[in-house]
Amino acid sequence: MREALIVWGGWHGHEPEQCASIVAGMLQEEGFKVHLEPSTEAFASPRLHTMSLIVPIFTMSKIEKDEAANLSQAVREGTGLAGYHGGMGDAFREAVEYQFMCGGQWVAHPGNIIDYRVTITRPDDPVMQDIRDFDYRSEQYYMHVDPSNEVLATTTFSGEHAFWIEGVVMPVVWKRRHGHGRVFYSSLGHVAKEFEVPEMRTILRRGMVWAARA
Repeated sequence: MREALIVWGGWHGHEPEQCASIVAGMLQEEGFKVHLEPSTEAFASPRLHTMSLIVPIFTMSKIEKDEAANLSQAVREGTGLAGYHGGMGDAFREAVEYQFMCGGQWVAHPGNIIDYRVTITRPDDPVMQDIRDFDYRSEQYYMHVDPSNEVLATTTFSGEHAFWIEGVVMPVVWKRRHGHGRVFYSSLGHVAKEFEVPEMRTILRRGMVWAARA
């Protein structure tokens, strides 16, 4: 049986405990044995190297150098990494090794909670199968992203809340490699209620399964 580790904590506004429980249920439905840990100390454990998948849900906060190094090494060796929104994309702002692995870092969400459009750029990818462009209400993430990412979906900024970024096309969902490991990220999913949006939930679920080591 494949095993997944969810490490949750950090800023309470993203409801990490509730979301970790939802993600755990999704992975269990996919046949994973799931472990949940509420501390970054879990990233220093040798067992990371035996996991099929690691899911960080830890907005902001800090990660120790040995924790980040062990996590990065585990992924480089083949453990999968997958996550969403600030739980992965706005975690550990001072840890550039972590950001290099994830392929991006949140820097702004102009207008805070707004309506925006998600455009599917790779409808042929299994993660996006049968998902069409859709409207979404949440924080529209503006991110610094790695050009090597394989982008599966984007969003375009209107400029209403920051006129100088009008027309900017920003990745929303991507895949990448970090060494031998697969990495998946979706910027959708501010709070637990957003898991009720079928597209958000399906994209994350499929992305986690894709990233997981067989």
